[in-house]
Amino acid sequence: MTIIRRAGPFGDLLSLRQAMDQLFEESFVKPGTWQFGEGQMVPVDVRATNDEVVVEAILPGVKPDEVDITMEGNTLTITGDTSSMIPAREGLLLQEIRRGRFVRTLTLPDGLEADKATATFEDGVLTLRIPKAEQIKPRQIRITTEPAQLDGNGRHERPAAVEAK
Repeated sequence: MTIIRRAGPFGDLLSLRQAMDQLFEESFVKPGTWQFGEGQMVPVDVRATNDEVVVEAILPGVKPDEVDITMEGNTLTITGDTSSMIPAREGLLLQEIRRGRFVRTLTLPDGLEADKATATFEDGVLTLRIPKAEQIKPRQIRITTEPAQLDGNGRHERPAAVEAK
């Protein structure tokens, strides 16, 4: 005789809750893992340095002249069409490669200089570098160690040697 152990009835509810949380996160928090409509999702990495924002998009099999990049305000849009790569349907046994129109829209931080952006395309990776405006770059403020001086009323004067670079 085999003894079957079952977790309490709440064990299944916990896994159901985890499944619903994962479904919610994938469809609303991290959109792009689900596809809606004809457009394809383009995987991207976005990172910020002190001087620029760098966007890398993976576009395998796409030619640079098939990609359009636009930036309006702080919204970046990468579009393209790989319809020219669609193979003949005759004899097709398996099709997993997505072809056709793709669009990716990202909201980037404020204060970028889109007119000074540069784009390179190498080995299927689009790299877009958008410099930050001077006024939003981080500044370091140095603190001097000069002793405080008293003014004529016996109050401390602030040293004039605090500077920003």
